[in-house]
Amino acid sequence: MRISAVSYTETSPTHEHNEDFVLVGNDFVIVLDGATPVPGLENGCIHDVPWLVRQLGLRLAEGLTTPSSWSLSAILERAIQQVCDAHADTCDLEDPNSPSSTVALLRLHGDRIDYLALADSSVVFHMADGGVLPITDDRLDHLKDYSVAGIGAVRNTPDGFWVASTKPEAARHAVAGSVSYAAQPVRAAAVLTDGAATLVERHQQSWEDLFRILESGPEDLVRRTREADEAGTGASRGKRHDDATAVLCHFVPPATEQLCT
Repeated sequence: MRISAVSYTETSPTHEHNEDFVLVGNDFVIVLDGATPVPGLENGCIHDVPWLVRQLGLRLAEGLTTPSSWSLSAILERAIQQVCDAHADTCDLEDPNSPSSTVALLRLHGDRIDYLALADSSVVFHMADGGVLPITDDRLDHLKDYSVAGIGAVRNTPDGFWVASTKPEAARHAVAGSVSYAAQPVRAAAVLTDGAATLVERHQQSWEDLFRILESGPEDLVRRTREADEAGTGASRGKRHDDATAVLCHFVPPATEQLCT
């Protein structure tokens, strides 16, 4: 079985650079969403957020394309450690405001579809029976203090939330698991940054609604999201606009692959 995917990523209207990262292979999807830095806030790092997400994405790709029995959490933990090693000599990795990124991963592994979500990017399955299975890490939604100092104090701590930054052990706290394709047939899956999921998270639409839009293409989903964000009708704890990345995945069985060759 392999993944047939369509992806789309778009920079926020208020950003100069896209801080998202997306990479799709025959049997995996990587989606990262770098955290936009607070202007003027020292973070102990000479690198920008796009550097972090590129470095992390490439190391995840290396781990996902190397044959092994490693779990997604283990692959992510090693990738974070490798990125830390790449700038430990030039940057202060003890700074709590060091650049960071969310992570969403999907992988075909035998008759399973493995998934992982860390921070507020999501993997959502559209099951063959019409149901929807969202995989989300909502710990960011339950903080007591959303000030810069409040978020920094609980980043990568048991009392707060976990994100890919300078603590490889954050990977062990990701929401991770598997869906058995044989036992629970999957019609499609979506891998989304929070900027592409606000129709559900902010504008009170359902995941089923999101999939109906997504079937017209990820670009259409982002367009509809921008329209809703611009109207400003939803509740939000964060910024009004964000980079948005969406991947729509279908799963091609081996028999179908042979017919196509």
